[in-house]
This record gives sequence, C-alpha cells and structure tokens, in this order.
Amino acid sequence: MSDGLDPSWWNLSLSLGTEAIPPLLPELIAAALAILGAMAEALHARRVARVAHLAFGPRRRPAAWAVAAPVFRVLSLAALAWGFTTLILEPPTVHGQIELPDRQKRHILLLLDVSPSMRLKDAGPEGNQTRRRRAAELMESFFERVPISQALVSIVAFYNGAKPVVVDSRDLEVIRNILNDLPLEQAFPTGRTTLFTALEEAAAIAKPWNPKSALVVIVTDGDTVPAQGMPVLPASVRDVVIVGVGDPRVGSFIGGRQSRQDVSTLRSLAARLNGTYHDGNAKQIPTALLAEVIGVEESGIFERLTRRDYALIALGAGGLTLAGLPWLLHRFGTRWRPGVPSPERRPRPLVPDDA
Repeated sequence: MSDGLDPSWWNLSLSLGTEAIPPLLPELIAAALAILGAMAEALHARRVARVAHLAFGPRRRPAAWAVAAPVFRVLSLAALAWGFTTLILEPPTVHGQIELPDRQKRHILLLLDVSPSMRLKDAGPEGNQTRRRRAAELMESFFERVPISQALVSIVAFYNGAKPVVVDSRDLEVIRNILNDLPLEQAFPTGRTTLFTALEEAAAIAKPWNPKSALVVIVTDGDTVPAQGMPVLPASVRDVVIVGVGDPRVGSFIGGRQSRQDVSTLRSLAARLNGTYHDGNAKQIPTALLAEVIGVEESGIFERLTRRDYALIALGAGGLTLAGLPWLLHRFGTRWRPGVPSPERRPRPLVPDDA
C-alpha cells in the first residue's frame, strides 16, 4: 500500500490484545514511578540540606507541615501514573443502563385485565380515573424505575380468555401504546373474567426461559377470581406481583352486578402464588418492592463507582496536589523572609527620630 496505514502495524496491534497485558499493569507502573520519585526526593533532600541556612534561615529547617511535602509529591506522581494507565487500558464507560445479551436479560410478563369492568371510573387517588387508566399510570411508573434495558417485556391481555399481545419486546413505546390506546377488550367475546386462563398462558410463555429470570405482574380489579384451579407457574418465574385497581370499598354496577376491587381475594391469590399484593388504587408500587422483586439492589455511591471513576479521582487529586504544592511551599514553607524589609514592614523605633 502506497498510502494510508500499513497493514502490518494493524496486525501487530491486534496481536497485542488485552490478553497480553498484565492485569496489574497500572499498579506496577505506579509502584515503579513511586520508587523513582522516592529516590529523586532523597537526592533532592541531600542537596537542600547543604543550603538549608539559605533556604530556611538560621534555624535550617522548614515549617513542620512542609516536611511531608516529599511524601505528597511521590503519592501524587503514583496517582497520576495509575490514573493515566488505567484510563488507557480500561474500556470506555457507556453512560446509562447496560445492554445485556437476550439470553442474560430478565423477563417482565404483564397480565393485563381488559374486561369491561376496567372501564369503570372509580380508581386513582381522587377516584376520578378509570381502572384501565390507573393501570396504565401504575405500569408507566413501574417501567420508569426498573432497568428496562436489561429486560424483555411481554404482555398477555385477559378477559374471558387470554391472548398474548406482545412477547419479548424491547420497545417501550409499543408497551405504552398497548397500555393506553388499544381497545383490547374487543378481541374477546362477552363473558366473565377468567384470570386463571391468563396464568396458564403466562406459564406457557415463560416455560422456556432461564430459571428465576421472569417477573409476573398481574394488574386487575380482582372482582371475579375463582377459589380453585390454580395453574402451576414454571421455574423461570422469580416472583409474582399482583396490583389491584379500583375502589376497594364502594363498588360500581356493571352487567347487573356490583364490581369493586376484592382486596381479600387478591391477597389470597398472591399468597397462593407465593407473590406480593399491592393496592395500586391510591399509591404507586413502592420502589423497595420493585428492587426486591426485580432482583436489583440499590447500591451506594461508592459501589456504583467503576475503576475508571477511581482513575479520574486519582488524576484530579494528584494533579491538584502537584500544581498547588509549589505555591504552598513558597508562601507557607518557612517563616524566614530574607532580604531588607520594606519601609512599611520595618519595626518602629522606641524613641522618635526628633527626640
């Protein structure tokens, strides 16, 4: 090739991959530079000792804090060496949530009640929302607080049957559209709500997934839940959260009967599924509950720092110390000030000149 990069150089760079780099290379370079810096400081201290009376006055020693200046310089050089080497070797940080391969992602399986009773307006903190609208708000808040980029979302709509709407979706806008706009109840004939059919469909969808990789979220008003015939969920289901919507105290008439959120039935259903019940009529799903069922613990600030973050901290601390230490030594390294004092700083005579 007459122009451009030489391919032999590129092949050489590929041969020197990360496998050829020692894992503790930044630490080794920092230690080597610290040793060289300590040797240089020792040589410098010997030379300063010869002219100590010129640098520090008759007392021949600096201020007490200035004795530690060589240590600060050596540590700063080591911090800079470790920080720069770490930034060169570490891969760049991807800000935001980490993308995982599909086989490692968690699954969120939403069972959404779309029966006509979900159109009743008795939900929300003020009781002026439909149950379907309240369910959409609850799930919107849910998806805002979970690591959605690490999960695949599936939705099963149920009424007097169950139909999968979307399976393993990554598009949050599609999920929002399903929750807010689609008239899913029109896909079912008129009848009574059968929640267990949705659980059977969910079990069939979740069966091939990895063990304990799925969270099942059931959003319903729970007004028609049978007392027996519970389907068995597969080993892929990590946890189950049942979210109730609708007024749990005052019911509304629909289809010749009174419909309200049946709290006791939903609590019993959650216990039978080894899951958790939450009354979502007035409150959002708690963040602590989300962290528990999703399996993502809230980490402290130091636990969230990466190796690159510590390298940046080391660079900042080391550079600031090296830059500021000469000025501090100049101003506060010794109290001795050589030279003739200025007229303003000359001591006043005890006897006036004209006396």
